[in-house]
Amino acid sequence: MAVSFNKVRQLALALPNVSEGRVYGGPFLHVGRKFLGRLREDGETLVLKIDLAERARMLEKAPDAFFLTDHYRAYPYVLVNLLAVESAVLRRLIEHAWRMVASKRTISA
Repeated sequence: MAVSFNKVRQLALALPNVSEGRVYGGPFLHVGRKFLGRLREDGETLVLKIDLAERARMLEKAPDAFFLTDHYRAYPYVLVNLLAVESAVLRRLIEHAWRMVASKRTISA
């Protein structure tokens, strides 16, 4: 059930205008200048953009796959355990994150 960051990269880069860069010494994904997600230093955790209502549902439904630290609690992000998340769920979440940061023009194209 583990998902690699290479799979995350593949799913994200398949969406329009997603690019990869480096931040905090590791890979991150963005749409233009807007943050989509990044791999944390442990190599097993993805920080992903998410709306707060969806995040609350995810944390309750699958606490083994999704969690928070105090640092991220006030921000619209969720921490994803790549060793526990299902690939199909992650695909949906990456697209959701992309829709949050992509322009309306990019989404409609």
